[in-house]
Amino acid sequence: MRLGYFTMPLHPWQRDTLTTLQEDREAIILADKLGFHDAFVGEHLTDKAENVTNSFIFLATLIPETTQIKLGTGTSNLSHSHPTLIAAHAAMFDHLARGRFIFGISPGALSSDAEALGLGLAQEERNRIFAESIDVILAIWEREPPYDIDFPGNRFKVSTAQTSRPEIGRGIMYKPLQRPRPEIIGTVVAPHSKGVIAMGERDFHPLSANFLLAQWLPSHWRNYVEGKQRAGQVADPADWRVARTIFVADDARTARRYGREDPNSPYRYYWNQLRTKMMMAKRHVIFKKHADEDDSAVTLERLLDELVICGTVDEVVEAILKLREEAGDFGELVYAGMDWVDPVLARRSMVLMAEEVMPRVNKAIGAA
Repeated sequence: MRLGYFTMPLHPWQRDTLTTLQEDREAIILADKLGFHDAFVGEHLTDKAENVTNSFIFLATLIPETTQIKLGTGTSNLSHSHPTLIAAHAAMFDHLARGRFIFGISPGALSSDAEALGLGLAQEERNRIFAESIDVILAIWEREPPYDIDFPGNRFKVSTAQTSRPEIGRGIMYKPLQRPRPEIIGTVVAPHSKGVIAMGERDFHPLSANFLLAQWLPSHWRNYVEGKQRAGQVADPADWRVARTIFVADDARTARRYGREDPNSPYRYYWNQLRTKMMMAKRHVIFKKHADEDDSAVTLERLLDELVICGTVDEVVEAILKLREEAGDFGELVYAGMDWVDPVLARRSMVLMAEEVMPRVNKAIGAA
């Protein structure tokens, strides 16, 4: 099982932006040194607590600072830009990163981003833009100039037919360094998401979000298998990533305090923010054990109990193995990044995760 890293990022919104951006960079540089397989960074335009507005720009600063970790948009919000722009930027980034690039995509779910961009507040419309955009991006990468991309019913029409001058290179768009394209992943939040079926059909790979109760994880795998079957292929567990919120400490008391109990715990702050935002967006059903469960059951304490793995090395190893029993086999455990309230403890958790927890998890899986 590989070890990955995902950060929204999410910080107390009053903190200085320059400081938090450098902190997020340090976390990924450390992940690279510790042998993490990949690192994904989210993006939002209108949330002071989430400081990265463009994941390509942020990740570009890490290319010269890292040597082996793959750098992933987590995600590139396809409803926010014309697909020609995203296709060009992603292709160039893949060259700059010398192939250490994973293309994470989503429609973009933050309603204040949609309002600022004049997209309207309906998530269904952003989902349609997303589907149309990815069709165009892939067509740009697959086809040769002069381009004349015009899918029936797709709002995006891309052509260089009138202005193309191939003898001087005009009208030709970048293709990624990785051929036929970089790995494409989609972050999945909802139980029983039908989008995972489409991922399987198109050979995109799912990343099950750390927001999701473990009981719903098998629904993602079942839908991915169905999509693969529709495409006449066999689903590979190695292609499935599962994100979890994890804190590892040298002693149980520190783990409980920093990971859950302390009022200043970054984990408590993170889940309070998510709970508040999901309830505002009427999306808190993802935190429920069944759709009809009363809203009052979705308390902060329950989210901390259900969705934070914190403890000593022994305790975290045991919890991850239990998670794998419940979810089934998956290829990568993705460690969710938090604000560094205590930089020493935050770094120590990542070190313990990479150097002690994962080797023991993989040994146990191998033995099994």
